[in-house]
Amino acid sequence: MEAKLADTKTGVPAVSFSYPDVNGKTVSLKDLKGKVVLVDLWATWCGPCRAEEPYWEKLNEEYAGKPIAFVGISVDSDKDKWLTYMKEKNAKGLQLHSGVDNVLSKAYKVDGIPRYILIDKAGNLITADSPRPSDPKLKELLEVWIKK
Repeated sequence: MEAKLADTKTGVPAVSFSYPDVNGKTVSLKDLKGKVVLVDLWATWCGPCRAEEPYWEKLNEEYAGKPIAFVGISVDSDKDKWLTYMKEKNAKGLQLHSGVDNVLSKAYKVDGIPRYILIDKAGNLITADSPRPSDPKLKELLEVWIKK
């Protein structure tokens, strides 16, 4: 059976997610209401994903204390490898693990990573294919949406 594709227009409810963090605590999209949410679908083995890490870290620092949540969602099939990587890197933001077969990748037809999804404070989609942290256009988007 074909997975239902999500509507990707700005303003439609974003696809809900709920995944464990590095400590096993489940975090859901609804837990982040009131914040702009930048989701980073990535994996430890992904070169382009790792190239974005310094920019991701910098954004986390720049927007500390602002109403924004940076949520890395690993699509690694090997959860232990991801956990080891997380401990080594001490990555910023919320770090969750979904594995390969996850609702966001299916709903938004993610065929390559990294993929960034931007969600507004009410849980509605801003864009299912956001600019990367290394792209100055992402900061422009964040500035607009954290003021709303």
